[in-house]
Amino acid sequence: MRDFRKLHTWQHGHALTLAIYSATASIPRTGYPGLTSQLRRAAAAVPTNLAEGCGHTSRREFARFVQVALASAVETEYHLQLCHDLGVIDPKLAAQLIADCNRLRQMLASLLARVRAELNPTRDLYPPPF
Repeated sequence: MRDFRKLHTWQHGHALTLAIYSATASIPRTGYPGLTSQLRRAAAAVPTNLAEGCGHTSRREFARFVQVALASAVETEYHLQLCHDLGVIDPKLAAQLIADCNRLRQMLASLLARVRAELNPTRDLYPPPF
């Protein structure tokens, strides 16, 4: 078991979640039912799944939670794009949040690749002959 707070990926995901909560505070709930809560839930799911994965002792289980976090990051990016396209978040702020989310996705993909390589270290050494 590891301390999730030490993961740079968790730190970035948590910071992005806080920024999204702040950015969505002024979105009118009447014109966009559920959009704010769905975006916030998707964003919070990233650091939440990383934290939960750190609670497992198995590297395989940790990899599974990193994969779920990656999927939530993709969902978050879509919701940010939707907010941008609907004009409910300042365009510059939306672009910055989308860029931050994209960076988070890259970090998660890298973490997932490292964890999977630890699970099967000979995988890259001997690629299939086709």
